[in-house]
Amino acid sequence: MDMLTAKTIVLAASAVGAGLAMIAGLGPGIGEGYAAGKAVEAVARQPEAKGNIISTMILGQAVSESTGIYSLVIALILLYANPLLSSLVG
Repeated sequence: MDMLTAKTIVLAASAVGAGLAMIAGLGPGIGEGYAAGKAVEAVARQPEAKGNIISTMILGQAVSESTGIYSLVIALILLYANPLLSSLVG
């Protein structure tokens, strides 16, 4: 296999991998929406505990969002700083 074909295959596989990595963004989005909905229900039931409920929700959403951010970083690395291309030199 010549170098151009190998490079094309690696770039195509990296693009597919980046797309698959971004599917991981669905989980945090759904989870954060669910948490926000439950927080609104909790505030509606106990308005005096609003501060505690909101701060706990924000902390949980920050932890949840880290998964989406990690998948974005992996996708950007695959697209723009691809470590697999350097292994083709030869």
